[in-house]
Amino acid sequence: MNTEESSNWSAFMAGAFIGAGIALLLAPQSGTELRSTLRDYASKAKDELDEATEQGRAAWDHAVDRGQEYVEGGKQTLRNAGRAAREFVEETVQTAEKTVGEAASRRT
Repeated sequence: MNTEESSNWSAFMAGAFIGAGIALLLAPQSGTELRSTLRDYASKAKDELDEATEQGRAAWDHAVDRGQEYVEGGKQTLRNAGRAAREFVEETVQTAEKTVGEAASRRT
């Protein structure tokens, strides 16, 4: 979910809660019934917020784990590239030394 969608969702939820609160205040209920209804709405909102928070934490943890996997994969790729480069240089040096040796033996 991108930032704009998240902002829109937050604005929608805030508007829904404000609208529900106003509707409850204007509804023909007794004070006890109204307070009970408000407590129920607050409890439901808290439960939804807790659930959303837990989902956010899970998504964050998953993203961190994936990031660590990518970093480890990148490190391993660099190690392999370093080994391949070192082997290439060693082979090139050996080939050059062999070529120099052969050229020197032909001159004599």
